[in-house]
Amino acid sequence: MQTAARPAANAPHRLAGRAADLLIDAPTVSPAHTNQDVFQLFDHHPALSGLPVIEDGRPIGLINRNIFMDSFARPFHREVYSHKSCIAFMDKSPLVVEAATPLQELSFRAVEHGGKTLTDGFIVTADGDYTGMGTGIDLVRAISELQAERNRQVMESIAYASVIQRSFLRPSREALQKLLPDHLLLWEPRDTVGGDAFYFTPRGAGFVATLFDCTGHGVPGAFMTLIMASFIENALIAEPDCSLTALLGRVNRGVKRALGQIDHSHADESESQERSDDGMDGGFLAWEPATRTLRYAGARTPLLLLRPGAAEVEQIDGDRAGVGYAGTPLEQAWTEQALTLEPGTLVCVASDGLYDQPGGPKRIAFGRKRLYALLLEHRAAPLPQLRQALVAAYGDWQGEEPRRDDLSVLAFRI
Repeated sequence: MQTAARPAANAPHRLAGRAADLLIDAPTVSPAHTNQDVFQLFDHHPALSGLPVIEDGRPIGLINRNIFMDSFARPFHREVYSHKSCIAFMDKSPLVVEAATPLQELSFRAVEHGGKTLTDGFIVTADGDYTGMGTGIDLVRAISELQAERNRQVMESIAYASVIQRSFLRPSREALQKLLPDHLLLWEPRDTVGGDAFYFTPRGAGFVATLFDCTGHGVPGAFMTLIMASFIENALIAEPDCSLTALLGRVNRGVKRALGQIDHSHADESESQERSDDGMDGGFLAWEPATRTLRYAGARTPLLLLRPGAAEVEQIDGDRAGVGYAGTPLEQAWTEQALTLEPGTLVCVASDGLYDQPGGPKRIAFGRKRLYALLLEHRAAPLPQLRQALVAAYGDWQGEEPRRDDLSVLAFRI
């Protein structure tokens, strides 16, 4: 009888990355050893779950402690088997892995090998020669520690991605605050980062603004917001005085070409699954104070107006085509509407994360009528007060329901 050639690697106390990191001190036996020898080893090592059987330096099996002890305790079994070779109770097909096997691959192989790996353990080799063994409990612990470390790294990355996304939005937020002090900006990602974003920049004596909702939420959505904002900004740099129709067209063509979303109609099923189909919905606005004209173009996003003295909120619908999607034509043209607004008109654009959030006693969507009612109720109040009322109403409506999507609202008075 001998012990493993390599010492234990203290696997439970440090992060493991391969099978060799899980080695423990364990005695071994050979076919020349008897079952009485095995019994004595298990008796002297109560924590030992399995006993490797080695012949000419190579593993040929593994003896499970519980199976062996149960069998040895049966009437007359000790008398019959005590002096026979230990291979009588040996599992001839234990899990055997090379020392360099990555921990994740080891876990997959353990699952494929069946539940016995968790109770028996597994054998580790180097070029086929026995190196040591590991236990199922250490494998589970190492996988848990590895997953926890990966989750920590992912969460740190996402937290920093939030810093990047908020930094990217800061210039628009500051410009909005400077030009429109009485405004409402509500931007709440469902996760740490999100697929909703806004863009606001001065143009002449007025401004260009957009609130947009990209495909997805979380990290994928945040990536899309950076892509979309980059195309919006580049389009305005290339043609500062372009119409909203031209602006949307430039962004649409840029996204479709950049992501290869020109035409998926002729792709087979496997190709379609590998191709992206991402884009955005949004409302685009351009304000011209000299003529008090608000120009609007919407991609599946309505514009809401509450004019002074009006009894109802006015809804201006946009086009039904999203921006950048595979199904949106490359030469899609969005309609630009010119609206003359009286002083004091309230302008509002919201993402569908507001309208679609389920809640209330019947678990139905928040809807547009509730937003309209809030706009009417607080039409004379400062917009920060309207923001507080909207957040409170939305929170009460959501209740215990999980947040479905990112939430964004932009409102201001002209």
